[in-house]
Amino acid sequence: MSGIYLHIPFCLSKCAYCGFFSVPSVKHKAAFLEVLRQEIIQRKDYLHGEKVETVYFGGGTPSILTIEELQAIFKVLRDNYEIDPKAEITLEANPDTLSLEYLEGLRSLGVNRLSIGIQSFFDNDLKYLSRKHNAEHAQQCVKMAKDAGFSNISLDLIYGLPTSDAAQWNRNLDLFFEMDIPHLSAYALTLEPNAILTKLIEQGKAAPVNEDDAVRDYEILCRRAAENGYLHYEISNFCKPGMHSRHNASYWFGTPYAGFGSSAHSYDGTSRQWNSASLAGDASSVTRETLTPEQKYNEYVMLRLRTMWGIDLKYLKREMGERFSSYCEQQAQPLIAQGRLSQTREFLYLTDGQMLFADGIAEELFY
Repeated sequence: MSGIYLHIPFCLSKCAYCGFFSVPSVKHKAAFLEVLRQEIIQRKDYLHGEKVETVYFGGGTPSILTIEELQAIFKVLRDNYEIDPKAEITLEANPDTLSLEYLEGLRSLGVNRLSIGIQSFFDNDLKYLSRKHNAEHAQQCVKMAKDAGFSNISLDLIYGLPTSDAAQWNRNLDLFFEMDIPHLSAYALTLEPNAILTKLIEQGKAAPVNEDDAVRDYEILCRRAAENGYLHYEISNFCKPGMHSRHNASYWFGTPYAGFGSSAHSYDGTSRQWNSASLAGDASSVTRETLTPEQKYNEYVMLRLRTMWGIDLKYLKREMGERFSSYCEQQAQPLIAQGRLSQTREFLYLTDGQMLFADGIAEELFY
């Protein structure tokens, strides 16, 4: 089992809050796609012939690519990797790039999961975030995706916005639940050092972010999701039973994956590598890191503690040795006594209300 991630760095414009590598232009798209094609071919042995069960197009804005450009990428992928016929194939999209014809084209290529960057159903929020679409587009594109035959849909929403209060955040969630979408990714607005919004706030040209508002909205989110039958399967992700992102879950389970394109990361179970954050960021400009046993343990603890699946002590013992499993269980005892962790058989979980503190709790378990 393995996965493939492709980073498409192009956007129609740069969102004010974005800290990812992206380029607000398609000027060099053709040259990038040729580099991407060559990288996919050159690194075909990276996954050692393992069957690929998930493919994920992230960005940037992958839906900026034409159907013909995506078709060419799928051809080179299928020519060089064994893609499972039942693979989960996800494409991230922005509402302003979608049409019914385009969505039907995606379906014909084999894309079976759509992740739409809605961020908010309110125009004042979208203006603050400098999104290209408006609230009407946000609702229209969800309807179009369903009309095109997509049932496995995820929406992104952002909370903790200074343009929104608790009532408006609740209304955002009302609209989401009314649409009967199986997956929600919800993120607190964070100020990335290189983001336009960070500079605007520092200059007094945009309203500042209040951490208390983010905590309030997160608590509302967790309560409302549970009331509507959604599993809180990772800090920022909620789904109907069985509808979690298989690709993202593979990161948390330590599944090998190959990343292609600008700034893309790869992991083969032993080492990690990542491409440079540039349009030429391919296999010719890669940085590699071989993980120590301690790093592998710490990473496993950090990632699994963020999920509903928790830390598997039997897995730690089997894959990393008695030293790490015993250490983890020993370090967990004070946290269990404090009510921050719970232990069920051979698993350690965060207790209710502790998701916001997952990183700090994980540090207590680090080797």
